[in-house]
Amino acid sequence: MGKERRLGGVAGRSYPLIEDRIQAGIMRHVRAVDRPVSRSELTEHFGVSRSKVSTEVGRLLEGGLLVENGLAESEGGRRSSLLRIPRSAGLVAAVDLGATSIDVALSTLGGELIAHLGEPADIRDGPQRILGRVKELLSGLLGEQSAGPQDVLAIGMGVPGPVEQASGLLRSPPIMPGWNLFPIRDAFAGEYAAPVFIDNDVNVMALGEHWGGVGKGVDNMLFVKIGTGIGGGIIADGRLYRGVQGCAGDIGHICVDPEGPVCTCGNRGCFEAMAAAPAIASKAERCAREGLSPILSEVLSERGELSAKDVGEAAALGDYHALEIIRVSGRVVGRVLATLVSTLNPSLIVIGGGVANIGHALLAEIRSAVYRRSLPLATRNLPIVLSELDQVAGVTGASVLAAEGVLQVPRVSS
Repeated sequence: MGKERRLGGVAGRSYPLIEDRIQAGIMRHVRAVDRPVSRSELTEHFGVSRSKVSTEVGRLLEGGLLVENGLAESEGGRRSSLLRIPRSAGLVAAVDLGATSIDVALSTLGGELIAHLGEPADIRDGPQRILGRVKELLSGLLGEQSAGPQDVLAIGMGVPGPVEQASGLLRSPPIMPGWNLFPIRDAFAGEYAAPVFIDNDVNVMALGEHWGGVGKGVDNMLFVKIGTGIGGGIIADGRLYRGVQGCAGDIGHICVDPEGPVCTCGNRGCFEAMAAAPAIASKAERCAREGLSPILSEVLSERGELSAKDVGEAAALGDYHALEIIRVSGRVVGRVLATLVSTLNPSLIVIGGGVANIGHALLAEIRSAVYRRSLPLATRNLPIVLSELDQVAGVTGASVLAAEGVLQVPRVSS
């Protein structure tokens, strides 16, 4: 059996980690199946010669990205060893930034989430303060694992705004003042040699749900986050679909009502201005001030403001007006999703984000509107379900983003 290096053994590792498409394929396959694999399985999977697989496996073993782990079943001759990705290969750092939160995590290169920490934050505090806190939290998690920046192979990050894929830069993010074109990757360069991969937070959550949640094994899926904003992540033919510039799935700014409230983007009646958490809270505060809901009125008088969570709690206590606010929001969401079902024809819709769990009535109304407004053929076998990963969908997806990024086939410069 191969000898695993101690975790600190990856210090000074050179990039890229892999040298060709066969190595990349081997590493991705071992990650995806999440179990030890044999050389014979790899040979059959990739349709190349056994000697080629053995050569590339040997290089990966030498580099510490794989180790031998037990023996495969006999095929009539000598039993070959099984291969897996060891924890000692290195760690992946995952960051999920929301409008009101920071979540950081560490995972193994093989995909096991080993540490996670989250706290409230305000993305409007700007990149220096937020990213400074991110690095502090990551440093703490690494210390708990007796590791350091040298052990991090890649960093993945989800951010609540549109990301230009070619540059990894945020472009005019509506709810992130001070972040436009900010060089996020450079903020980590002084402490980490690892590459940084950045994407929209909902794309990242979709990756997470597809990797290890209810969407695992589903080739065509739509993930919808309902929180401070609303966004969509599209999995098409088993891969994240980003579009030409990386903006695919930015459904929060679909116009629902041209005469509706002003959105953070400056337009009127956007989807998220009608049904996201701030819209739900605003409706609740108006209801409370008008004396329609004693429960919400009491909370408002105590705290001076209401949240979508307060609405859900009031609805759970039987408050009619709170329940109606949730139902109206659910119908708005359902009408938009019905259009997307007609456009994308997914086989699964997953609802996540902070608003997703405020009450069963929300999901019920979403389902009702989608099934009523979409063609029967499109919804005949279309489950609409809540996220299975919930609060760890973002960091799970960020770790997938980073691991897949660092295991890419090296680009040949022209």
